[in-house]
Amino acid sequence: MSRWDPWRGCHRCSEGCKYCYIHKGDAKRGIATNHIVKNDNFDRLTAKKKNGEYKMPPGLVYLCFSSDFLLEEGDAWRDACWDIIRERSDCTFLFLTKRIHRFMQCIPDDWGNGYDNVVVCCTVENQENADRKLSVFQKLPIKHKQITAQPLIGPIHMEPYLDGIEAVVVGGESDKNARPLDYAWVLDIREQCIRKNVSFQFRQCGTHFVKEGKKYTLQVKDLCSQARRAGIDYSPSVYTA
Repeated sequence: MSRWDPWRGCHRCSEGCKYCYIHKGDAKRGIATNHIVKNDNFDRLTAKKKNGEYKMPPGLVYLCFSSDFLLEEGDAWRDACWDIIRERSDCTFLFLTKRIHRFMQCIPDDWGNGYDNVVVCCTVENQENADRKLSVFQKLPIKHKQITAQPLIGPIHMEPYLDGIEAVVVGGESDKNARPLDYAWVLDIREQCIRKNVSFQFRQCGTHFVKEGKKYTLQVKDLCSQARRAGIDYSPSVYTA
C-alpha cells in the first residue's frame, strides 16, 4: 500500500470539511491550504531503478489524499496523472472525492466504462449530501465504486444507492469540537450493506461518541482501535451488482 499526492492543498466544500485533518495539519505548520501546488515528486510512480524496474512496487495506491483528485485546480495536471495511471496498470489507484459532480469533466478520452485499476470513492456525511451526490454517483461509468461516510454527522439511508457499490466505509469526526457520532447510525448503515451484500467497514469512532444514549469522549489515538474492537466489519463472500 502506497500513497501518491500529485498536488497538495484543497478548499472546504461541504459540512464534512469543517474539521478537515488537512486544514488542521497545515494550520499547525503555517501552510495555506487554499494554495494548490503541484508536488515536486509528481512523477515518482514512473521512476525506475537501473535495472529498469519501477522504484514504486505494484499494489494499492492511495491517490491524492492531501487534496481532492477532482479539484478544479487539478485540471492542469490531471491528464498527466491519467497517463501515469495507464502506465502503472500493475497498481490499483483509489481516490476519494467530495466533487463527484465534476467526474465526467475530469476523465480521459479512453475512459469508456472505467479503468480496471481505478477505484472511485464518493464521500458523504449526512442525508442531504448522500441524496445529492449518490444520485449522481450511481449513474457514472465506473468499474469500481465505494462510498465513504466519514465524518458521519447524521443518519443516512443509502440503501437505494448501493447497487454496484463494492464497499462502504464509515467513521466519526476527530476534533475536540467534533460533532458526535451515534453508534446507532453506524449499525443502521451496516444493516443496509448486509441487505445489499456490500462490504462494510467501521473505520473510526468519533471524538464524541454516543452509544445507547451514553456519551463518551475518546482520545484521537484510540479512535481506530475502538472501532476495530467493535468487530462489526462485514465482508460478503461474493459481490453482487
